[in-house]
Amino acid sequence: IKRRFNPVQEEDIDEFNIHVSRYRPEELTKLTKITKFNKKEIQLIYRGFKQECPTGMVDEDSFKHIFSQFFPQGDASQYAQYVFNTIKRNQTGKISFEDFLAILSKVSRGSVQEKLHWIFGLYDLNKDGVITKKEMQDVVHSIYSMLGRHTDPQVDDQSAKDHVDRIFHLIDKNNDGNVTLDELIEWCSRDEGILQSLDTLDTVL
Repeated sequence: IKRRFNPVQEEDIDEFNIHVSRYRPEELTKLTKITKFNKKEIQLIYRGFKQECPTGMVDEDSFKHIFSQFFPQGDASQYAQYVFNTIKRNQTGKISFEDFLAILSKVSRGSVQEKLHWIFGLYDLNKDGVITKKEMQDVVHSIYSMLGRHTDPQVDDQSAKDHVDRIFHLIDKNNDGNVTLDELIEWCSRDEGILQSLDTLDTVL
């Protein structure tokens, strides 16, 4: 993020207000209260957001395009769609700066519980409150597609499927073919490696 987003001045926030047809972000002070970012961090993120989305709103295609720039070695479109679907949107189906900032705050600065809730929502593709093995396979496949040739060692479809089968069996404690939020939290809470990985997200900025 530091490489892509340049510092922004207060007048950059005001610049949006000149264009009536464009989206007006909330005041900086309010955004610091509803996220875990300070003013300078929000300004930094806003500059990058405005450069990529001059209208102040992001639709799914634009979101995929932005995502693809971070993973040029693979195909990030499917994973980007899954992430996009975890973000609260308005009636037009577009994401505002506040929406984007809120999810970034939760994923990078949130508690372990908040991060696990987001991860669960990512894998629960049809939003029915449980994760099926097929849903987990689809998300994992999209991650490998996004990473492309940079996975080491290279992972084929069968290896990815075997990995999901093994992990799913460990998480699905009652063997009913579905993973609940409680099962995911319980399993992740017992794995120090996963907890450390979640903690490293705090350094994203």
